[in-house]
Order: sequence, then structure tokens, then C-alpha cells
Amino acid sequence: MPKTSARLLSLLSLLQARRDWPGALLAERLDISPRTVRRDVDRLRELGYPIVAVKGPDGGYRLDAGTQLPPLLFDDEQAVALAVALQTAATSGAGIGEAAARALNTVRQVMPVRLRHRIDTLRVTVVERPASRPDPQVDSSVLMTLSAAVHAREALRFDYAPASPPGATGDDRAESPPRRVQPHHLVTWGGRWYLVAWDLDREDWRTFRADRITPRTPTGPRFTPRELPGGEVAAFVAARFRGSDGSGGWPCRGEVILALPAAVVSRYIRDGVVEALGPNRCRLVLGSWSWPGLAAAVGGFDADIEVVGPAELRDAFARLARRYANAAADAPTTPPPIR
Repeated sequence: MPKTSARLLSLLSLLQARRDWPGALLAERLDISPRTVRRDVDRLRELGYPIVAVKGPDGGYRLDAGTQLPPLLFDDEQAVALAVALQTAATSGAGIGEAAARALNTVRQVMPVRLRHRIDTLRVTVVERPASRPDPQVDSSVLMTLSAAVHAREALRFDYAPASPPGATGDDRAESPPRRVQPHHLVTWGGRWYLVAWDLDREDWRTFRADRITPRTPTGPRFTPRELPGGEVAAFVAARFRGSDGSGGWPCRGEVILALPAAVVSRYIRDGVVEALGPNRCRLVLGSWSWPGLAAAVGGFDADIEVVGPAELRDAFARLARRYANAAADAPTTPPPIR
């Protein structure tokens, strides 16, 4: 049987994992008797954890919401996870880097010496983007407002600042009416926060950068959520950023024959389909955000290419061929030395 302190920690972790726990199941999971479970529950209550008894045929326990914060108990895995999460919070784009550092210091002070030492030895080096392209920070209050509206299914009104060209000032931006949307998901993509919503005025799905949103109050009426194209928010957002209509497919898709083994081509293809046609020949079906982009991706393979279709892909190869030929013609006769 585990020691009392370790057993109490395990019991608390189980109670936090689900709403209701039958007493017999807790006893089985902890490998103790139901009587010992009752005694351990009483000890946790004395420590300030609001555990209520659940009536029913089997009986059980529930960790209820309390008005006071009881002592914090973490197992080793939880302590490491918390330290990593707080140390990397600065890269989340949520504008909470300083608050996360204070939170880590606060939690560290109430941890046992052993776990405190583990956190102190864990140092995560966060490599951010160069200063020329910093990730925009979003006010945490804006994220909370957007998240609350998504959860409550309430329409939102907000001012949306358009993208500004380099050197532009606030006076260069034209005044625009507030956007009216039905918010569905708050997501992160490439270090930035986005709101996925149904635009009520444009009657279409839109993705809005959260750092450009200034919410207006109060929120609007409640709504019944629409079905997101493709069904999954991850697929929808990925499709939008590669220029698709949100159904999950690329806007440009073509088929070619490459003079390479399928095993070689498949190492470098993520979203495409590779079919072996022989020892040194394969069929590749690939998508991209544009026809020139697709042609350039296929041209990256050092092999002969046969375009199966469509005609748009063949035309893109022709345009790139002319462009590359012109670039080669303008090159100096004597190549510069390789350094």
C-alpha cells in the first residue's frame, strides 16, 4: 500500500479527472479498502478540499467547487508540465509572458522542496521570430471576451483594424463600420490568434486576427451554431490559409509523372498521393495554393516531368520555363567564384 501522502495525492488526482467517482471504483484504482477511501476523503476535507458525498446505489464522491484555494498538490509529471507551459507562455501571442513568469514563481513557492528543485533545473530556451517579424501580442482581456462569446454562443460586434502597409499610421486607415459575427472557434496558427466566425453582413465564414479586434459591448443575441465547412476547425483553418474555400482541398490540384522511384518522392510529399509505376517512375497527384506554386513544387525534383493535367498546370510550367530561361539569359558569362 502506498504511503498516506502519496495516496492522498493519487486520490486527489483521480477526483480532479472526472466529476463523479463511485467509492468502490476509487478503492480498486488505489488498491485500498473502501474504509480507507473514506478516511482519506476526510483527510482531504480537513486540508480544505470540498469533497461531497454522492448518494446512489453505489455511493461515491465528487470534488466540488470551493471558495478558498486549498494547498496545491502536484505529482512530478504535473509539476514538469506546469513549468514547461508557464515558461513557454511568452510565445503564445496572448500577451501573458510577464504574468506567466509571476505565476511560475508563485506556484514554485508553495511546492515541496523536491518538486521545486525539479522546476529549478528545468530551463526551456524559447527561440522567437526575428525582431523584423515579431508575433503580434493580443491583450488577454480580448481573448477572454472572444472565448466567452464562443462559449455562450452570443453574437459579437467589434472594430477590426485592417492590415497596414509599412510606414502607415493610424490616420491612414479608413473608418469602417463594426463587424457583426457569430463566433465559433478561437484558434492559434503560426504563433497568432484567430477568431473563426460567421460574418452576418457578408453571409460567409471569415477568420479574423485577434490582435486587430477591439470588441464592443454588450454582446448580441444567442445563436444556434452553424456547421463549419469540412466539419473540423483545424482542417477549415488550414484550408483557408492555403487559399481553399474551407472544404479541406487545395484550390489547385494536378497530376504528373516523375522519372523517380516512388519511395524517393514520397519522402518529400506530405499532402500528395504517390503511386509507383515502375522501378524509376511514379505518378504524383499534388495540390497547392496556385498553379505556378504547384509547378515550382514539382520542379523541385531533379527528374524529367510529364504533365498529365490539367491544362492550367501545363500552362504554369510554360510560364516558369520562360521566366527561368530569361533569368539564365541575363546571367553573367563568367560565374562568380564559389565562396
